[in-house]
Amino acid sequence: MATEINTSAYPLLPALAVDAACSGNPGVMEFRGVIADTGTEVFHRGPFPQGTNNIGEFLALVLGLAYLKQNNLTWNIYTDSITALAWLRQRKCKTKLPRTPQNEPLFQMIAKAEAWLRANTYTTRIYKWDTEKWGEIPADFGRKN
Repeated sequence: MATEINTSAYPLLPALAVDAACSGNPGVMEFRGVIADTGTEVFHRGPFPQGTNNIGEFLALVLGLAYLKQNNLTWNIYTDSITALAWLRQRKCKTKLPRTPQNEPLFQMIAKAEAWLRANTYTTRIYKWDTEKWGEIPADFGRKN
């Protein structure tokens, strides 16, 4: 995996931007991926009860990788989550969220994502989105106060 810092004045395109939103911690969570320069949504999952933002960010990254591979795209991926990047490097979602019947679908998705990471290789460059320089990531849900 090529996780890198992009120090340029603008995002390197073409790219997929991924993000998650969660109301509470845990709370109702959803995540999505959009084409960075157009904002066109290419996937959206949720809402899921009793999720966390970090879980959503991790799942969005893995689904983004799978989406690019499935569509034979050599784009970059951007995320604003340092935690999700760390989990991706470890190929493991290190959540401390207790497993419950309400969030079982999320834990099943985590297991599938981790299995995908073990079974697949990729050359996608993954960058940390520079919010200070570029504003909110294009996949942002726009719910900040």
